[in-house]
Amino acid sequence: MSGRAALDRLFLVFLLAVSGACGDAAKSSPTPRATATASAVTVSRAILPSGAVYSIEIARTPEEQAQGLMFRESLPERTGMLFPFADQGVHEFWMKNTMIPLDIIWMDGAGRVLFVSADTPPCKADPCPNYGPDLPAASVLEIAGGMAAKEKVTVGSRIDVQGVRR
Repeated sequence: MSGRAALDRLFLVFLLAVSGACGDAAKSSPTPRATATASAVTVSRAILPSGAVYSIEIARTPEEQAQGLMFRESLPERTGMLFPFADQGVHEFWMKNTMIPLDIIWMDGAGRVLFVSADTPPCKADPCPNYGPDLPAASVLEIAGGMAAKEKVTVGSRIDVQGVRR
């Protein structure tokens, strides 16, 4: 075999090996939810009215906010996700592709609770309802369903979100 033929054959073997590896990677790649979660790298703290400290993921980009807590089968204790908005406006949420009930908490710029949608159920069929107040909110916090009441989160109470620039 000539030197050129050997190089061509080696290159072909390399291409086949790479394409096979890529095919396996595509089959075993994480779900879109896992990828979106990994990109929500900013983790902060929220101190709820009960004094409980929650570790919260920050959904900053439109893609992270659209993904939210979709496809998660559980939420670890004292965790949640914060959606800080660039504009203080009316922000409705829905539960499409959400697997677990959530408490959805709308807050103003000072962390004062404006509205709580408690034990918001997952949407099982289209069309999915929207949830939220007709009030301008600066952010929304999602935690496991039933926890807002346990943590004494009520309209008018304050949640101290730390380490988040809005």
